[in-house]
This record gives sequence, structure tokens and C-alpha cells, in this order.
Amino acid sequence: MTNLARREGPFEHLFDLRRDFDDKFNRLLTGSILGSERPARLIFAVPPIEAWVDKDNKKYHLSIAVPGIDPKEVAVNVQGNNLTVSGEHKSSEEKKEANYLEEEFSYGRFERSIVLPKGIDTSKLTAEYKNGVLEIEAPVAAEALPKRIEVKAAPVAKAAGA
Repeated sequence: MTNLARREGPFEHLFDLRRDFDDKFNRLLTGSILGSERPARLIFAVPPIEAWVDKDNKKYHLSIAVPGIDPKEVAVNVQGNNLTVSGEHKSSEEKKEANYLEEEFSYGRFERSIVLPKGIDTSKLTAEYKNGVLEIEAPVAAEALPKRIEVKAAPVAKAAGA
């Protein structure tokens, strides 16, 4: 019968180092503290977006979800074809010292940069905040609108007779 005792080889310390590193990295990502009852969760805030072009009205639309943020705290800047939306989601003072059972809201500064497609008239860009969503619109030049290209079938060559 083979020896079932654990053998310590030259690489065993490397495996321990890897396990320790993985453990520390996981605690960093989850925000858990060694010995705590439950791990704290860190959720990084990157506002989700939805962008599309309305071919009929020749407009570019961009929706950015920023719920719970005062519209006065949101800044929209454009430079060239780069659009940057930034702001801050502030925590209420009364809840800062609370003993949370769950904490998934993210607070603090956020910034989202979007590269606008070519043909967007950034000088006529508008932004409106409705129900937690920042709606941004701009006209699109006709030559920048998507076009459908007709695919033509090539004539079928006759097979050479044998």
C-alpha cells in the first residue's frame, strides 16, 4: 500500500503563498474583515447606460440611470466627441453610524465617460433628469445615420460540361 502521509515538496510553500494571496484579495473585494460575523459587500457605482439612434427623428439618445442623486449634483461635459457625466450620491447623516444588516447602496463620487458616435451635433446637446434617469439627446447628421445596403446576388456560372 502506498504511503498516504502528506509529503512536503519544494512547491508546497508556493501553494500556501497562493492561498494566502487569494484569501487577502477576496477579503479586499468583499470588504470583509477577518473575524467578522458577516462580510461587508462593496458595490462599485458605475451608472448603467442605454444609447441608441432614432433614425426617423435623426436623434441620438443616451439614458443614464442615476437614481437618488440630486440633479443639481450632476455635471455633463462634452469635449470633442467625449461626453462625461459625473456627480455624487451623498449618504444621509442620520444613517452613517447605523448598524446595517445589509448595505448595497453605493455612495460617493461617480463618473462615466462615453465616446459619442461621429455625426453627433454636440453644440445642440440637451440633458434632462426624469425619475432617476438622465436623458441626453442630440441631433445626428443624415450622413451619420445607419444605412441598409442591398446585397445583390452574383450571377451563377454555368458548370463546364464533361
